[in-house]
Amino acid sequence: MSNSALLERPVSRPALRAVPPVAAPAAPAASADAAIPAPPAAAADAAPARAVPAGTSPRGFALYVGLDEAKAQAAGVSLGSLVDALRRTLADLAPGAETYATVALAPSGAGGRDVDVVRLALHEPSAVARHKSDADDAGRAPVGVVVDISRKKVLLDGESAAFTYKEFELLQYLVLREGRTIERTELVSSLWAAGADEEAPGERTIDVHVRRLRAKLGRYEDIVRTVRGVGYRFDRHADVSIRYGHGTPSPDRF
Repeated sequence: MSNSALLERPVSRPALRAVPPVAAPAAPAASADAAIPAPPAAAADAAPARAVPAGTSPRGFALYVGLDEAKAQAAGVSLGSLVDALRRTLADLAPGAETYATVALAPSGAGGRDVDVVRLALHEPSAVARHKSDADDAGRAPVGVVVDISRKKVLLDGESAAFTYKEFELLQYLVLREGRTIERTELVSSLWAAGADEEAPGERTIDVHVRRLRAKLGRYEDIVRTVRGVGYRFDRHADVSIRYGHGTPSPDRF
């Protein structure tokens, strides 16, 4: 998940689906790849108490973990094994505690830090407030290019551009693969799948589609770069912002 945002570009709230809360199981024997040592008692006792608002009392806590599956696999674990290890540790420290695990999804290619995506998905107050502020800013007439993934449209200085479906798909494909040079062959195979009503163009015909796309981008035509002899690419650009829609609801994972 990188998937998975919250830096320079406004990103819509990731989709989230949670697994029903379950009681923490009795602690089994710890496995080599998942065991997490309990913190020293002295360190736990030394943690300063935080004041809570009058009329409220602590009922638990949330630990926001920002880690996509690729990073977890690179570390030799999985998200599921990490959840299991945390539950076993909690069962050792507080056998009566109940746990509730969720996974946050974001559109493929979305930017931002994983932990910020998770905080927003779980409605952490400061993350929600920041997201609302970004959304309010996005609601104003923007200057530059807005690629609205959720609504399949492009805004140029606040005005809707007359892109065809295929032109939007072409721009979206490049934008979601920011920083990577896309060969013409990949564009053809990805955007003109076998069996489609529209006949797949030759590699050089892609250049015609790109020229039409650039013409409609007007003074922002340089956001689509030509890599001579290879293909095209989109790099991070101050004049471009991306709006993402809601992703697919998360399946039960843990």
